[in-house]
Amino acid sequence: MPLSSVKGERIRWDFAVVVLALIVGIARPACAADLPRVASINLCTDQLLMSLADPDQILGLSPYAQNGALSWAAADAKRYRRLSGEAEDVLMLKPDVVVAGRYTKRATRELLKQQGLRVAEFDIAKSIDDVKSQIRRMGDLVKHPDRAAALIARLDAAITRAKQAVARKPYRVLALSRRGWVSGDDSVTNALLSIIGLSNAASSLGVRHGGFAKLETIIALKPDFILVSSSSNVAEDEGRALLLHPALEKLYPPSRRIVIPEDLTVCGGPMLPDALDRLVAELKRVGG
Repeated sequence: MPLSSVKGERIRWDFAVVVLALIVGIARPACAADLPRVASINLCTDQLLMSLADPDQILGLSPYAQNGALSWAAADAKRYRRLSGEAEDVLMLKPDVVVAGRYTKRATRELLKQQGLRVAEFDIAKSIDDVKSQIRRMGDLVKHPDRAAALIARLDAAITRAKQAVARKPYRVLALSRRGWVSGDDSVTNALLSIIGLSNAASSLGVRHGGFAKLETIIALKPDFILVSSSSNVAEDEGRALLLHPALEKLYPPSRRIVIPEDLTVCGGPMLPDALDRLVAELKRVGG
């Protein structure tokens, strides 16, 4: 082969290598150095963060992240630094972003902002659309939108399964917690019930976020089922005692109680597919 032809082939080959490198560089996910380092000071943002970020991106989590009664991801949270919830230890970590709840201690959020930190505030999720929006937002913050899309797809699949399971069963369900607290229309629990065709018996009380109801009021509502966080028949304190009142136990024995652990409904996020599957399993158990 003539020397000129060899040179021509080499130039074409070198050009192809450069083009291929550029293509690979464009398609390649962001390297670790490009990903933001994040600290969370809220229970709900903890769980979104753990579900969507790389472990190396997570600098610390809120004081409640490891609370097994409240945090769906409590076991996973033990891998990470436990923050105090105050500004001082967050400032020491120098995160690129701090994720917080809209109602996380205001003084802490304001101090972090004054010190030049970027603080992303998440409101309380009140609907499934809110939940999806927050998943997307966290996915964008940590630069993993693909993971956010996968989590939303998982949630949609759980909704479809649940709708099929409870079709043509318009039960009225009252979500009842300690001291007679009932979940209102603007709550994750209401969102879970309504999205699959069940109704929240507390809606007739006119409460938005939730509120306390007297025993007489609860009985008068006559829901088909009550939704509680525990099947325990032991009253650890006065708050729990109302749920075991003889009148309620007579009207709502285990066969009329839907049990969904609190860690599945405290926040709106990656735990909701599990919450929906549990709700369906409980309806099957009670004969619904």
